[in-house]
Amino acid sequence: MDFKEVVNVISDAVVVMGFSVIYIIEALLRALIPRRYQRKIIKGEVALVTGGAGGIGRLISIKLAQRGAYVVIWDINEPGIQQVVKEIRAFGGKCIGYTCDITDRNQIYRIAKTVKIEVGNVTIVVNNAGYICGKTFMNIPDDEIERTFKVNILAHYWINKAFLEEMMKDNHGHIVTIASVAGLMGTYNCTDYSATKFAAIGYHESLFTELKMHGYDGIQTTLVCPYFVNTGMFPGVKPRLLPQLEPEYVAEEVVQGILTDQVNVTLPSSVKYFVPLKSWLPPKVSWSLMYTLLKGPQTMMMLNKYENNDTYEGKKLDCEDARRNSRYEQLTDFEHISSAPAM
Repeated sequence: MDFKEVVNVISDAVVVMGFSVIYIIEALLRALIPRRYQRKIIKGEVALVTGGAGGIGRLISIKLAQRGAYVVIWDINEPGIQQVVKEIRAFGGKCIGYTCDITDRNQIYRIAKTVKIEVGNVTIVVNNAGYICGKTFMNIPDDEIERTFKVNILAHYWINKAFLEEMMKDNHGHIVTIASVAGLMGTYNCTDYSATKFAAIGYHESLFTELKMHGYDGIQTTLVCPYFVNTGMFPGVKPRLLPQLEPEYVAEEVVQGILTDQVNVTLPSSVKYFVPLKSWLPPKVSWSLMYTLLKGPQTMMMLNKYENNDTYEGKKLDCEDARRNSRYEQLTDFEHISSAPAM
């Protein structure tokens, strides 16, 4: 490195330090100022929620509609779609639903065109739909692995591609990725699910970088990583230390993240301080903490009793039945399609 390059590096470092002070002060102010004073107005925005026919997706849809957004629901559960649309319209909200199998790229593009014609350009995308088989690696059917990847990550590509162009033209929009703490650390019974959530986080952060590099500062992105959610679908599965999260709380935090343009939402917030431990602690220490103190693997092993089952509205179905009958919803914690296990 020559002298000129050294000077440039030092100069850039000084600039970074200066901006860092500003950004840290900004973050502190945001932490101190009540969120009600930071919220943006989303009245009139068109918000797409995938997996919006039930579970947390339903709650997100209702909350966005209560804030004045025109909510568009995509799901494969047609009766569920109709019910949520009815609920939202009952309090004067705007909502329309479309039956859409997001494992089908062509169907995504086709229905996206229909939405643009019938509703208008989507300005908020909530990639909430998710899927998990909940089996150990050697017991996951190959087609279930493919399905998990199609729903949990590949669909994000096709959905965002379908609507991002209009956002870029106006330099206005918001993309939300519902990932998981399982995307920050691998866990038992989730070799398919954790892999897709790691991918979703990497994809989201890369998209964030591209938008910023090309000057699209008006397009916001929010990455949500929830821990266990208390759905009641898997009795006996209880995290040892951290409390389970209620669906209402998770949905509210997602919507608040949108309204306040939060870049990252980790639930509970304490988790983000534990995750880095695996990077700087010796691997055996990390494993000891996980296995002996947190008992994460043991908790996830509770899924073994349902090794050949999936769930749909509280009924135990095998994976084949679930694939035909279940609706896509956000997977946080132990939610399957409607309440699937995730972490």
